[in-house]
Amino acid sequence: MGLIAWIIFGALAGWVASKLAGRDDQMGCLMNIVVGVIGAFVGGAVVSLFSGGFSIGFNLTSFVVAVVGAVAFLAILNLLFRRR
Repeated sequence: MGLIAWIIFGALAGWVASKLAGRDDQMGCLMNIVVGVIGAFVGGAVVSLFSGGFSIGFNLTSFVVAVVGAVAFLAILNLLFRRR
């Protein structure tokens, strides 16, 4: 995928993940993109470890993996930077 497609894909995945994690009011558009791209990378790496390979593309499976990876990334961030 091209750079623009990764940004759009990351923005969508990050936005959905922030909605699911209940952090949408704390995140802006740029943070959604960053979380989505990192989530796609982490989720893709984990899936490829367990399945032996993973096709990269703009499809529903990749989107679900990116959202799950982004939610996991947000959960880790919540654990590290928990407000008391």
